[in-house]
Amino acid sequence: MNKTEKPKGRGLEAILGNVNISSVQPSAHPGGNSYIKIDSIDANPFQPRTQFDEELLEGLAQSIKTYGLIQPVTVRPVEGGRYQLISGERRYRAAKMAGLTEVPAFVRTVDDMQSVQMALVENIQRADLNPLDVAMSYQMLVEECHLTQEELSEKFGKDRSTISNYLRLLRLSTPAQVAVRDSLISMGHALPLVVLEDAALQQKVIKKIVDENLSVRQTELEVKKLRNELEPAKPKVKITLSDEVRAFQADFSKKLKTKVKIKKDITGKGSITIPFSSDEELKKIIDQLQ
Repeated sequence: MNKTEKPKGRGLEAILGNVNISSVQPSAHPGGNSYIKIDSIDANPFQPRTQFDEELLEGLAQSIKTYGLIQPVTVRPVEGGRYQLISGERRYRAAKMAGLTEVPAFVRTVDDMQSVQMALVENIQRADLNPLDVAMSYQMLVEECHLTQEELSEKFGKDRSTISNYLRLLRLSTPAQVAVRDSLISMGHALPLVVLEDAALQQKVIKKIVDENLSVRQTELEVKKLRNELEPAKPKVKITLSDEVRAFQADFSKKLKTKVKIKKDITGKGSITIPFSSDEELKKIIDQLQ
């Protein structure tokens, strides 16, 4: 399977270039679509999809050879008389495999930010995009388009918690992310693993999920069990009461004719317990305190 390499540490202008439409001249075919030479189209560097199924691409290429490319790709004009793909990369790749020299295209004059948003929004809305690719798309919109999780929630009609959960996938170790990408485990199985910072522990749980066909709930319990095993038992700190407090405790017990108990913790918080064995005894204690 092919992977699209994602740009790292580069600004939008450096990656996407400035729009210059004066030198762009797409040809028109009957029916109203623009037809563009396929070798003048550059792939979208912000393509969120990291995998393209070669078998499906070959099937699509065969269909294109027979019927042509029915659904146009979407491009934008850039410098040097070239175009940059906004959406339709699978069709673009299949058309190249089919040997087409030009493809039907919708040409959109948009700026860098609009191009990024159009590409990511179009891809996120596809049902077959795996959870990790969706997560990377959301993260790209956060980093490159400066959108908040609230704005993403409104744009895609998703709960904010859903957006947050997708972004949490990116905190997994690389092997765990690959397991999600390759559909070895579901997003529901992957989310509990985020709290396990050790990649080896994540892999241990993933193996158990696959080998024993664990449910999401069983995965959560397995992670909880591992965390409990890793956490050292907290030593009990015995707090000694001062002489003054112990003297007060003894005097108070003598006055109320019952064993008063004073407790406090390391922070200084505590309680005073006054036991009683009957309503009559309680009344006597209340009378003494008034």
